[in-house]
Amino acid sequence: MASEQAATDAMSDSYRGMSSDNIKGLVLALSSSFFIGASFIVKKKGLKKAGASGVRAGVGGYSYLYEPLWWTGMITMIVGEIANFAAYAFAPAILVTPLGALSIIISAVLAHVILRERLHIFGILGCALCVVGSITIVLHAPQEREIESVKEVWDLATEPAFVFYAALVIAVVVVLIYHYVPQYGQTHIWFYIGVCSLVGSLSVMSVKALGIALKLTLSGTNQLIYPQTWVFVMIVLSCVLTQMNYLNKALDTFNTAVVSPIYYVMFTSLTIVASVIMFKDWDRQNLTQIVTELCGFVTILSGTFLLHKTKDMADGCSVSRLPKHDNEDSFGEEGIPLKRQDTLRAT
Repeated sequence: MASEQAATDAMSDSYRGMSSDNIKGLVLALSSSFFIGASFIVKKKGLKKAGASGVRAGVGGYSYLYEPLWWTGMITMIVGEIANFAAYAFAPAILVTPLGALSIIISAVLAHVILRERLHIFGILGCALCVVGSITIVLHAPQEREIESVKEVWDLATEPAFVFYAALVIAVVVVLIYHYVPQYGQTHIWFYIGVCSLVGSLSVMSVKALGIALKLTLSGTNQLIYPQTWVFVMIVLSCVLTQMNYLNKALDTFNTAVVSPIYYVMFTSLTIVASVIMFKDWDRQNLTQIVTELCGFVTILSGTFLLHKTKDMADGCSVSRLPKHDNEDSFGEEGIPLKRQDTLRAT
């Protein structure tokens, strides 16, 4: 009996449950996923409507700025991002960022219903894997690091390891934007999404710094007097504008259910790397917890892979025999409008 009690006590010590801050971050992250997932679909509809009467975003046009439907999607995304912003103030990035998988599920389901981008049975399995992986990570996420000043975050951001990571990211983004995107952006999704994801990993670290600063300010310790806070503000604005521009290009050029999972995988992977380097999340965990989190993340990756690979599969038919969409306002993988199927039969 004594040995069983000791084992029970040891288990309870290892898994003390989520802190109140982590729970707040979890709720905010779930809300964020819902709004962001829905925003992909609304923005896609707005981009397609704007592209029918103006220059498409995928080839450098900005006619979507005059489309109310696109702005509706943009406002929905902003609401989601605000919730996500708040989540980072309460919970570590390793907990908050992977929950973005839920936005993939919402986006894929809505794309199936609204945009007629078919969701194959294996895509449904992919959604289930994303949920299982998310739950695994939530149950084993590290507790939030105790930070009492934005200066502490600045010190973490200026350590050699993270400075090297940030410099490497900026160098790769510059090469992608000025060399690869002009040549291959319209035919290879990796370049648009690569820019978004790399820049996004830096923006999340800055967003987390701002979230901590605002939380401390609202609790009575003013952080707005420090110049570091405003440096983080400028970094966030620059990164978000860059992400928005290249995400619009990706959404307008490629299938929504392909953009969402690939963006999630790249963005989440790079954000976790950045968070581990800057905030040293894994220093507060044992090997079992780290391995379990990685297994959860791999499970999510498997789900997004299934969503990606099976998105264009029609039940009982091969992709080569049927177009992705059979409505006249659909777009192919390179953003080229597809003809009606009856027109194809006639020719």
